[in-house]
Amino acid sequence: MSQEIAVVGSPEFTTGFRLAGVRRFENVPDDEKDDELDDAVTDVLADEGVGIVVMHDDDLDYLSRGVRQDVETSVEPVVVTIGSGTGGGGLRDQIKRAIGIDLMEEDEDS
Repeated sequence: MSQEIAVVGSPEFTTGFRLAGVRRFENVPDDEKDDELDDAVTDVLADEGVGIVVMHDDDLDYLSRGVRQDVETSVEPVVVTIGSGTGGGGLRDQIKRAIGIDLMEEDEDS
């Protein structure tokens, strides 16, 4: 069964992904994130058709403690955050968690 990518965030954040063909998205305007972001993320995490969830790194601050823990420990779907606070190490850890191997590991023989 193939799974799809879902994007959660402000309409400005999700637009580029929608234009690139992502069909599953949850728009949560910035002024409603305190009230609605938890529900949007919970809905996407519960969707068995979703394999990857993309969020903006700053949006993690709006999540309740329980939902944030679900996001940080979710293996399927894997949650990938992008944006201002995500450095190469964060992305590396997310990829490793998603597929179980470190693709960016340096070969010591070279």
